[in-house]
Amino acid sequence: MIKFKGIMPALVTPLDENERVKVDVLHSLIDYLLGQGADGFYVGGATGEGLALRKEERMILAEEAVKTVNKKKPVIIQVASTVFPHAIELAKHAENIGADAISATPPLFFGYDEDDVYNYYKKLAESVHIPVMIYYNPGAGFKFNAKIAAKMFEIDNITAIKWTSSDYYEMIRLKDITNGEMNIINGPDEMLLMGLNAGADGGIGTTYNFMFDIIKAVYDNFEKGNLAKAQEMQNKADRIIAELKKYRAIPGTKAILEEMGFNVGNAAFPMKRYDEETKKTLFKAVKNAGLEI
Repeated sequence: MIKFKGIMPALVTPLDENERVKVDVLHSLIDYLLGQGADGFYVGGATGEGLALRKEERMILAEEAVKTVNKKKPVIIQVASTVFPHAIELAKHAENIGADAISATPPLFFGYDEDDVYNYYKKLAESVHIPVMIYYNPGAGFKFNAKIAAKMFEIDNITAIKWTSSDYYEMIRLKDITNGEMNIINGPDEMLLMGLNAGADGGIGTTYNFMFDIIKAVYDNFEKGNLAKAQEMQNKADRIIAELKKYRAIPGTKAILEEMGFNVGNAAFPMKRYDEETKKTLFKAVKNAGLEI
């Protein structure tokens, strides 16, 4: 089973005015990030707006991402859906097109308990023969802890978890309970260094799309033991993130990518869309914080 490591962008999905995938822009963005040194890609997740897109568009997104990366680096496809048969269909499709893994948030909205979530992941994992990465984000409505995640790890081919939580105590406990074997990937961009110190094997994040070099420097310096430099680069990233947080992360990130020359379009409706004056204010703020665009 593959072990995911390093810095992996949670890929933005370029969309046209009809919320169809802009395939040519997707190719360009992936090629750019590969050239920057991306260690893999997380496709169709929260940043990629997967849950807001048509199933057919999600399949196109997955196919084109896998084809463009062309086995140079791992590709993880987010397959969660509020319609479970669609999640199974997306999972099997991801495997068939050559994705390296699938990922999914827990089932949403209806107050599912631990047994429900266990059965959900078990059924999903049984539908494919590639690794499954749990996507833990407290905002999705189900709270994981080390004990629950370790129980999920016992399911065949559930090998990893994307930990988008600031509860690093539970991350440390999870790494310990699974004897270091569960592949843990840090989620919060602003706390990558904390996640690495707590035992994460890498990071998946939104801002990696537009400030990959800064984030990669956090990881590379941590790996080399240059902790002071890693902290310096995390501080730089966090100054930029602090400005982005004044806006919505996805439309803000898309606006910055547009300014960088990637015609990624707007976020899917009804997510906020910024006028040109607001964009100029955002660009000035992130530039003043240290982002070169």
